Amino acid sequence: MHELHKAIGDIFESQCAKAALKTCKVVKDPACGGEQNIPLFCSPKKSADVEYCDVDLLVQKGNKVKVIIEIEESNVTPIQLFGKLLASALSRCYVHDGAAPVMMDDSILFVQIVDTSKLKKERSSKVTQWINIERSIRRVLPIRSSGICCYRLLYGDAKEFTPDGEKGKTLVTCIQTFLHHDP
Repeated sequence: MHELHKAIGDIFESQCAKAALKTCKVVKDPACGGEQNIPLFCSPKKSADVEYCDVDLLVQKGNKVKVIIEIEESNVTPIQLFGKLLASALSRCYVHDGAAPVMMDDSILFVQIVDTSKLKKERSSKVTQWINIERSIRRVLPIRSSGICCYRLLYGDAKEFTPDGEKGKTLVTCIQTFLHHDP
């Protein structure tokens, strides 16, 4: 069960008709309610030896990847968070089946959403750690030879990430702001 993935997918389902996302294509993996995996490759020629990762959701604009979203429900360690970012940053395109490659844009927003439902909230230092991770990553952006220039780390559980909830609105606003200021 991927409750947080499903909640994020639902947010995009309800927001796709909104202004900033109206001109975009949203691709969701099965855990988010989509129908396909979303593999990223370091080469436009699709093959197993150049596949670096699968992401949970991406937003295409003008046939370029503009937003990548990774949702972490179980492994919320720093190495996992850093690793997902680096694998995406070193990728050059998204390729699905027989379709033409969708290249990474020169300017990409990478969003990581981390699940808090399994934390012992009263004793956890994870939230502070995640805030520090976000600060550290933002200090090294943009990553040379990568289109990833903006990074956000959001955290909460499936009950908090709803289309009309504060965390859902924060996610949508950060994407809309990025897309609006980066045509």
